[in-house]
Amino acid sequence: MTAPIDLSEVRNIGIMAHIDAGKTTTTERILFYTGRSYKLGEVHEGTAVMDWMEQEQERGITITSAATTCYWKDKKINIIDTPGHVDFTIEVERSLRVLDGVIAVFCAVGGVEPQSETVWRQADKYRIPRIAFVNKMDRIGADFHRCVLMIAKRLGANPLPVQMPVGNEAHFEGIIDLIEERMLIFNEQSLGQEVTELTIPENYKEKFTAARLMLLEKLADFDEGIMEKYLNNKPVSAPEIYCALRKATISLDIVPVLCGSAFKNKGVQPLLDGVINFLPSPLDVKDIEGVGIGGEKISRKSDPKEKLTALVFKLMSDSFVENLAFVRIYSGKLSLGDKIYNPVKNKQEKISKLMKLHANKREEVQEILAGDIGAIVGLKFTTTGDTLCEKGDHIILESMDFPEPVIGVAIEPKSKAEEKKLNESLAKIALEDPSFSVSNDKDTGQMIISGMGELHLEIIVDRLLNDFKVAANVGKPQVAYKETIEIPQRSEGKFDQMTGAKGQYGHVIIEVEPLKRGTGVVFISSVEKELIPDQFLKSIQKGIVDSLDSGPLIGYPLTDILVKLVGGSYHEEDSTEMAFGVAGAMAIRRATSEAEPKLLEPIMDIEITTPEEYIGDVIADLNGKRGKVVGVSAEGHLQTVKAHAPLAELFGYSTSIRSATQGRANFTMQFLQYDVVPSNRAEAIVKKIRGI
Repeated sequence: MTAPIDLSEVRNIGIMAHIDAGKTTTTERILFYTGRSYKLGEVHEGTAVMDWMEQEQERGITITSAATTCYWKDKKINIIDTPGHVDFTIEVERSLRVLDGVIAVFCAVGGVEPQSETVWRQADKYRIPRIAFVNKMDRIGADFHRCVLMIAKRLGANPLPVQMPVGNEAHFEGIIDLIEERMLIFNEQSLGQEVTELTIPENYKEKFTAARLMLLEKLADFDEGIMEKYLNNKPVSAPEIYCALRKATISLDIVPVLCGSAFKNKGVQPLLDGVINFLPSPLDVKDIEGVGIGGEKISRKSDPKEKLTALVFKLMSDSFVENLAFVRIYSGKLSLGDKIYNPVKNKQEKISKLMKLHANKREEVQEILAGDIGAIVGLKFTTTGDTLCEKGDHIILESMDFPEPVIGVAIEPKSKAEEKKLNESLAKIALEDPSFSVSNDKDTGQMIISGMGELHLEIIVDRLLNDFKVAANVGKPQVAYKETIEIPQRSEGKFDQMTGAKGQYGHVIIEVEPLKRGTGVVFISSVEKELIPDQFLKSIQKGIVDSLDSGPLIGYPLTDILVKLVGGSYHEEDSTEMAFGVAGAMAIRRATSEAEPKLLEPIMDIEITTPEEYIGDVIADLNGKRGKVVGVSAEGHLQTVKAHAPLAELFGYSTSIRSATQGRANFTMQFLQYDVVPSNRAEAIVKKIRGI
């Protein structure tokens, strides 16, 4: 049996940042210093423990979130290393859903970059306490102070430096600890394992005093004891500062800022101390809340003696294990052989194997307790976002929102023999990744796989061909268009047929109206029971909503539309649910085709960083892609351009931006919203797809 752990000694943390800020390198150093790894893995060499997928090692980026457990000063730390690329934002979302605290890594040169903002907002959504680690202090152009200012300005956070750098760029040697009042120098020959503690040198005294005073001044706003001592010029001890800082971090009032260079092995051990000192244990966070069978709120404490409450936040399949479910245990415990209940699917599951994870390596365990993260092998019905509880119990935790795919490619097996293998492999990937979907085009009969971006689909195709060994032909990327309506319209649908001795009768009158972008589909009924009894409403709604999957223009799903059921009639003997479903479908098809249907396309939010001499070329290139510049700002000799542009114009954008700037510009883009395609452009798209 596993020895019970004291929950105050556990930290469930994630590492998040913009792509290339050094998340995986920081995680590798944490594993090395905690003794979890015995040699340093490097991302650029393809030897990072946490980037274990072949596709990650080839590209030097993180694609899938990897979990591991390590120990620091007798405290247990469960770590999830998340991707930085916007195409894999789903991995960040589902990891943050189950974590108690986060290390946000920032590049000391780039500061707060676009994807840093995205992941920060995701952490805001789940109200997760965080500490900031300003990495790459050894790089040319590194500026700790500028980075802290950007965290405040761009993220609206309240950053509070608890360290200051010793030296800068190539001369970065170590840090000054503002709380313990000491200087730490990291020995490069011992890979940073030897840390020398020194008194603060005279030439740093003035800066140190000013920084420590600012630390106390900010903390005084959140702690009366420190305020009293600060106002009366009395010394404040390190334990008092730690206590106040921890409280202010957990309540999201402050973000402690630390610094270092993970690649040069400097500042990582104090970062681990920061995780222990500032980030919450499962006991420090709010009790988990769920919904009971009657819709009532239920809360559970983080305690192994409570009833079981767990959330499956990720599914993974590979060649060794058919189905691995990553799970966070909020209360109670999971034991080998337990029969548990999935209230979302209303199914019973059996625990055949339990695992602790270390990237792609596993260790079998007998049980997983409250406050911990582990994996279950062989769940048959459970999918991402489902709750697990005890048999006979019923609690559903808030699930996760998954973004809709915006880009698709056609795929087909090379031979009839490969068809089954392709379908099975795609089903496995779709189960693992809720931001990926598979559909069939009704007009062409083609199978379309859709994802969050070109890189996302590239990785999926790579996995299909190399990991799953499927022989398939892949088309060019296509945009996932949608349709909507421009004007209100009223319509009726009547289904009146004789089938044998019995008739089928359904009659509905509906009104449709356009809604603002991003609202989706809304159905309401204002019809009286005398006209249409309640028992038929569900069938009418289903008939209408199912029909909205294929719009009148070119068969793309309809969205941002309000459907009101305003009238109709029924027959006591002949009316059936099926007849009303068909009548609803007839009415909505007529209404949408007469309500001036419009084509919608995904618009992307782009941020480009370029040397100022190329700013004109970048903007001219954007204008040629139907782009709209929404802001330009200067950071030193670099210019940052923010723009919105249609995804349809942005295929291969990395090539055109490189040629416009001699390879010196960087850009990131993410989905912003759907918007109406200009009419001349829409006509061309409709003709092309209809084959006119």
